[in-house]
Amino acid sequence: MSRSPTTSFQFDPDRVAYFEAAGWRAYYDHRWVRLLRLLVALCQEQFRIPFPVSLLAASYVTRASIAWVPVEHETQVVQAFYEKFYRLARRHSGLDFDPGQVAALEVRYNDVHRRLAGRPDKTELIQALTELHSTIFGLSPAQARESAEWRVLANNTVDLITGKTSTDVEGDWTRLEEYLQRCYRSIRRELAERGG
Repeated sequence: MSRSPTTSFQFDPDRVAYFEAAGWRAYYDHRWVRLLRLLVALCQEQFRIPFPVSLLAASYVTRASIAWVPVEHETQVVQAFYEKFYRLARRHSGLDFDPGQVAALEVRYNDVHRRLAGRPDKTELIQALTELHSTIFGLSPAQARESAEWRVLANNTVDLITGKTSTDVEGDWTRLEEYLQRCYRSIRRELAERGG
């Protein structure tokens, strides 16, 4: 099903980057309550999901994250939680996408990131993120490509931290957030340039 481009979605790229970076840190530290709190705030601020629905939406992403942790996990369970989240995000945010398709792309991104961690060729990860960002934000792949490249740099940085090869863990967390800021600033710029 073809959807029209997003027209009313507004967001603060630096806040999204903060929530994502802090959320990744909570995920890798298995601080699930902190992750939930961050996601509630993200849902309310950036997706305009009112409380208590924001708590429900955040719980879906937290449960998807917990279900994803084991290498041997049930992908369909993870995807179902993501789809529930994306249904709520679409309803409240002004974004216009197919929640099932975006959930499948989110799982694909997670899988590719895990498989390519520590490997130099990230072409497949850039492609996965380009498609995810393109689909969520209603951008062409060409418009979404820069954001994907910045997010891959953030992924590479978190891999240094979690792989225990970082020589400056706190500095790398800061760099990771800066890469995510550039990722989301790119998306905002592309949305503004096309008038959405």
